This record gives sequence, C-alpha cells and structure tokens, in this order.
Amino acid sequence: MLSYVLRRLGYGVLVLIGVNLCTFFLFFAVNTPDDMARLNIGGKRVSQEQIEKWKVERGYDKPLYWDAQQAGSAKLTQTILWERSASLMLWDFGRSDARQAVNIGHEIKTRMGVSLQLALPLFILQIIVSLAFALLLVFFRNTAIDFWGVVLCVLMLSISSLFYIIVGQYFFSRVLRLVPINGYAPGLDAVKFLALPVLLSLLSRLGSEARLYRAMFLEEIAKDYVRTARAKGLSEQIVLFRHVLRNAMIPIITSAGSYLPYVFLGSLVFESFFGIPGLGAFIIDAIAGQDFAIVRSMVFLGAVLYIASNALIDIAYTWADPRVRLS
Repeated sequence: MLSYVLRRLGYGVLVLIGVNLCTFFLFFAVNTPDDMARLNIGGKRVSQEQIEKWKVERGYDKPLYWDAQQAGSAKLTQTILWERSASLMLWDFGRSDARQAVNIGHEIKTRMGVSLQLALPLFILQIIVSLAFALLLVFFRNTAIDFWGVVLCVLMLSISSLFYIIVGQYFFSRVLRLVPINGYAPGLDAVKFLALPVLLSLLSRLGSEARLYRAMFLEEIAKDYVRTARAKGLSEQIVLFRHVLRNAMIPIITSAGSYLPYVFLGSLVFESFFGIPGLGAFIIDAIAGQDFAIVRSMVFLGAVLYIASNALIDIAYTWADPRVRLS
C-alpha cells in the first residue's frame, strides 16, 4: 500500500508539472502581458505608460522564460514562468491581476470553507438518497413503482439545473417565504441560506445518480451469487443490502468519487445564483473580470484535487472489496 501511494504521489507531481506548464503556455501564448494589462485596466484608450505601470505592479514586466541579463540561477528565477507558475508548486498563489489585487491564497482558504458548507452536506445526502431511491426501484423491479420511478428519473435528469433554481427560488422564497432567495451569513445563520441550494442541487442530480445506481444494482442482481443467496432462503432485503449493495460498491465509489473535487471547489452555478461567496463564485468572478492569475491558480488547485480524489478512490476500492490489492 505504501509503495503504491508513493508511486501515485510521484505520478501526481509529474502530472501537476505538466498541467502547470500547459496552463502557463496556453495563457501566455494567447494573451501577452500587454493584452492582460489592457483587459484589466479597461477602456478603449489605454496608454503604453499605463500598461507598463500595471505590468510593474503585477510583476509582468520580467521576461517570460529566461532572463539573460541576470547571473546564475537568477536567469531562471527572475522570470514570469518562475514567479507566476512554478511558485504554484510551493502553494504560493500570489496576488490577483484585478485593480484591487487580493491575496489568492487567503481567498482560497476563506472561500473553501464556505464551499464545503454547501457541498459536503450535499455530497453525503446525494449518496444516501440516490442509493435509497435506486434500491427501492430495484426492490420493486418490474412493477409500476419501478416503471414510474424510472420515468421520474428521466424527467429529472432532462431538466436543466437553472430550471430548478428559478422555480425553487420563486416557490420557496417568494411564495412560501421559507428561506432567503439568496445571500450568505456565517455561523448557524448559514443554514437558512444553504438549505435551498442544497435541496435544489440534490433534486437536479437525483435523477441521473439514481438511474445510474439502479443500472449497477440490476447488473449485480443477475449474477450467480445472488441466485445462490436466494436459493439458501435469504430474504430479498438481505440479498439487496448485504450482497448486491456491497458488490456494487466499486462502481458506486467511482461515480461518487468523481464528484469529490467539486466538494472543495464549489458549485459554479448554484454559488453564483444564490450569492454564496465560495470558490465557485470566485472562479466565475475571475473569468468575468479577466483575472488570469486567479484562473491559473484554480486550474492548478483543480488538478491537485482530481489527482488526490483518484488516489483516494483507488484506496477505497480495497475497503469495498478485499480482493482488490494495490501493488
């Protein structure tokens, strides 16, 4: 296990280096520092003096890859590549490119906590509710409950999440006045602001998740070990929960684990519509404001979370199935 984790860690570092370099080359091949300055300063008439001042303040006045005028290691370290890209490997995110330059690392720490308050309960509830609904449909398979349950799943997954947001805000906030329509407050007051987005996000994903889990269970229920368990006189409930559910955990872990990065990065759509100051809204604001420093940092952070999630999924396989060995 230890050798596997160390090997995956080494692969992860190489992947991060590749992602970091590709992101840097993509951003600076498409947009020069002068283009970034014009976009951030704004206005149709931007003087070269304003551009140079902006570049000096943000550290974009240095060479991109190699500074031949420096001596020794400074030829490499006194460059934009080192200060704005390689520094990410040391978790130094620097400052944003916006007019009011903020510390990106501080913003990530602060906003990640807000995103976790929204996404972590949603992640847990999504797994529980989807599994329970899928098991219910499988238990009543080939009946009207199963048929109309699948129809409901197809309808739910066919509806855009924006529809759930708009209808949910109108019905629960404007008509019933049960929860605020948007906004956020720290502490226990956050519950009343997060309850509606959690509920609506759960509904928007329930159809696809439950239908996927139902298909997994139906595949398992047709196997020989299930027929053997029934032949021994076990009830259908015991067969489903003790045998089918346990043997279907590998694909379930894969499906649920793929959502783990979003638990930390936040939901782009829901945070934006509900005015929740999490990482999802942070990314949207950065894209809208042409803040490339924040976008690069979030791409790097997303790569870290995806690599870590895949490693955790592989380790979870050994818990779900003792036959799996990491070597």
